[in-house]
Amino acid sequence: MRRLRTQVGIIGAGPAGLVLANLLGRAGVACRVVERRSREHVEHRPRAGLLEHRVVAALRREGLADRLLADGVPHGWCAFRCLGRDIRVDYAARAGGRRHWVYPQQLLVRDLIAALAGHGPPPMFSQTVRAVEDVTTGRPRLVCDGIEIECEYVVGCDGFRGAARAALPATRGSVFGHRYPYDWLTVLAEVDRPAEGVVYAVHPDGFAGMMPRTSRLSRFYLQCAPGDTVRDWPARRIREQLRARLSPLPEIAGFPDVHVLRMRSSVTEPMRHGRLLLAGDAAHLLTPSGAKGMNLAIADAIALASALLRRYRDGDTGALDAYGARRLPHIWRAQEFSDRLLRLLHLPPDKAGDQGFALRLRLAALERLGEPGPHAVAFAHEYVGSGAGETEGTREAEGAREAVSTEGGGWP
Repeated sequence: MRRLRTQVGIIGAGPAGLVLANLLGRAGVACRVVERRSREHVEHRPRAGLLEHRVVAALRREGLADRLLADGVPHGWCAFRCLGRDIRVDYAARAGGRRHWVYPQQLLVRDLIAALAGHGPPPMFSQTVRAVEDVTTGRPRLVCDGIEIECEYVVGCDGFRGAARAALPATRGSVFGHRYPYDWLTVLAEVDRPAEGVVYAVHPDGFAGMMPRTSRLSRFYLQCAPGDTVRDWPARRIREQLRARLSPLPEIAGFPDVHVLRMRSSVTEPMRHGRLLLAGDAAHLLTPSGAKGMNLAIADAIALASALLRRYRDGDTGALDAYGARRLPHIWRAQEFSDRLLRLLHLPPDKAGDQGFALRLRLAALERLGEPGPHAVAFAHEYVGSGAGETEGTREAEGAREAVSTEGGGWP
């Protein structure tokens, strides 16, 4: 058995784990990132693609956004289609000019892996953590095939079914979850022109969405019945339903990636057990509605890095002890926004009801988002992730650097 030692063991080489490793490594804290997938897999895995204003501001401050800012595309509007109407919401104009950046997650992952060079060992790819042990002692361990890594702290960024969550005792804390009465077919499609903005469609046949990714790729979503599989959705049916629910569309050449997303959300409380801390999907699952998942994971990593640095630089464990309690209000606000948007975009599941009435109710709500007023302004700030009005206040949302060093758990 090969034995290694480090200060912080990080499970998972997704955005949360890699941002955390970069921030700690640059400050001189030794880290080991362990990832069960290959480097090729994580660098080409298509997932999220929309980064919030405050997340981009934080990555820029830390020198982790050079390629994002060079190659990403800023977006400041979205559109809703309902009953033949296109309602454009210029959320950047209502949120003080703050915008999203379209930059596929796999490209950000590549950037973060490259940025680790010179700050410590590269991630240990294709290495599965079989168990996380001794987390209530001062020396927790990551047990892998043929390798044990002794740590001072372990951070689980390995998803809902990862080894970090498996290490939590059954009597410790609670998992609050919700299963929605529908699923989404998620389709990465080759297109003849880039999507100009995010488009959401409320339709009697079910929700549909179009999200920009690159000049030749767009992400599409189609509401489907719970339990559907990819086999239930051949290419012909996908094209027919996209045209029915979402037209007009770019020309679609092919579907390089199609899968069914089980629509569920969850939050684990607390986010710490002994020397084990949770971040990203290991702590909370969100639906893609509102594009909050990756952004929330990166925010966890930034907050946790600040708390760990205070522990190592000053011996102050207060921010680390308060990490979960400070993050949870932000997590629940993101969950509420995602859930609220889902209820707006999906008709009631009871098909015996008057769907015409439900459609017109939604059209009225969407029209409020497209018109000037406090309702539209509030939506704009929540949607773009400006941070305005949250408990940490505007200064943190704007990204003042001093907030990173003094506020251990909120938005940097």
